[in-house]
Amino acid sequence: MDRTVAALAICADKLRRRHVTLSRAVATEACRRAANGAELAERVKRETGIALDIISAAEEARLAVLGCHNLMEPGDGPALIFDIGGGSTELMHVDVSDHDVKIHDWISVPWGVVSLTEYAPCSEDSLAARQASYAHMRDVTRDAFAAFADRAERFAGQPLRLLGTSGTVTTLASVFLDLPRYDRRAVDGLVVPSDAMRDISRRLADASLADRAEIACIGRERADLVVAGCAILESIIDLWPAARVGVADRGIREGILRCLAMQGRDVPVTRREFRK
Repeated sequence: MDRTVAALAICADKLRRRHVTLSRAVATEACRRAANGAELAERVKRETGIALDIISAAEEARLAVLGCHNLMEPGDGPALIFDIGGGSTELMHVDVSDHDVKIHDWISVPWGVVSLTEYAPCSEDSLAARQASYAHMRDVTRDAFAAFADRAERFAGQPLRLLGTSGTVTTLASVFLDLPRYDRRAVDGLVVPSDAMRDISRRLADASLADRAEIACIGRERADLVVAGCAILESIIDLWPAARVGVADRGIREGILRCLAMQGRDVPVTRREFRK
């Protein structure tokens, strides 16, 4: 909490220096699950002036869709947008046409790269232990997505479209491109074969922590968390076996910006009530 407040104090200073008059700050799964999430929001407001809004899983899904749906591959087949976060993952079955987007079905599960890593840690630094941990992660996420997967069975045999917005897909896209350093311009809007995403995921899962840390665009900060993201991604491809995965380096932030820009305007975006 101290580190969070210190970081947001820097953000608040930048907002003041730039004379920002309209903004929105949101918190997601970590604050939703924390018993003292509201206490953190109150402290942030008191010490930084930032009004931190702890949004629901439904609002998180909606903002992610608004932020990245225009990168979905064109076509008539069913489309899925997913957001792999730190504490949760959202899946949204959407209908995208021109600038309009409708969410037909969605699910939020409490497994993100941080929560899943903590739940299924690797017992020791050996290939067998890493593979066992990865298999456990895959089982956990497969079970979590089971209800959504059952509903998605009606699309079997149809051409499917898939778009991901998260650090996991942008990191794997960077590895796919063999970039020496992360480049948003190369990654945002990229389309990667699903088989390539699976291959990269399994290679990273088998690699040691030290070896993952040496890979450009992963480094020490993501080396311990990327494997959980790979497990979640593979489970998503299992239930929505599209030939390709679209990659978006945009999401909730851009969704917030769209909402701020839309205030008081008639816009061609359909907002729907979410049902679990």
